[in-house]
Amino acid sequence: MREDSPRITGKRPGLPYAPIVVFDFDHTLYDGDSGAHLVAWLLKRSWPRRITALLAAVILGPMVAWLPTRRMGISGFLWIGTFEPLRPGVERRRLLDALIDRYVAANAARLRARLLPVALEALHRHRIAGDRVVIATGAPPELARAILDFVAHEDLPVVGSIEAPFLGGLVTAQHCHHRNKMRMLWDAGYDQIAVAYSDSSADLPLLLAAKRPVVVNPKPARVEMFRRVLPAGTPILNWGCADRGGEPVAPSS
Repeated sequence: MREDSPRITGKRPGLPYAPIVVFDFDHTLYDGDSGAHLVAWLLKRSWPRRITALLAAVILGPMVAWLPTRRMGISGFLWIGTFEPLRPGVERRRLLDALIDRYVAANAARLRARLLPVALEALHRHRIAGDRVVIATGAPPELARAILDFVAHEDLPVVGSIEAPFLGGLVTAQHCHHRNKMRMLWDAGYDQIAVAYSDSSADLPLLLAAKRPVVVNPKPARVEMFRRVLPAGTPILNWGCADRGGEPVAPSS
């Protein structure tokens, strides 16, 4: 554990039968879209990838923007960024893990700066209370784990999107997003969710399933929608995303 990282004290985190607390990652613990940042880095590794992605964006961009086709759009960009036709499928999957390690190491200071102190304090409070804390993210779980390593939360369970080999590259086989995020949490053994934190309207199935939903860093245009569909009194907070809505919360220190 790093000397400048918070230490876990009090109850042992994740006690059996303790309340389950789910944190989204992007725009909740991390200021931005971590998966999109990774894919952009993958695409920028060579000019042929950049040019191909630019041409494909005419089709893939609208697909990413529309919920029913989002997984296919993301898969298209990921495929371009990971296309290695001479590698066996298993090696391509291992290659992505190695590329994630390279990306995190090369951008350590910037990635660490994107972790939101208020969010980390909230996560830490749940852990010292003994709650079963899990991260549920649309990004690859290895990416979220690697970024959380900066604050010594490398032992946190992460449920994330699953990639699979396809025609010389990788695509998103299981997107941990919207209703599928709930299915993946259930498959991992997380049900009866006590508290859920998320910024996104795509996570409404998760927020509605939680006994206590908490909206953090929502898009300003979505605030009224959250107030309308979630239980009265649901907190709508801003944990430090400057371009997002919610009631501002300052770090305790």
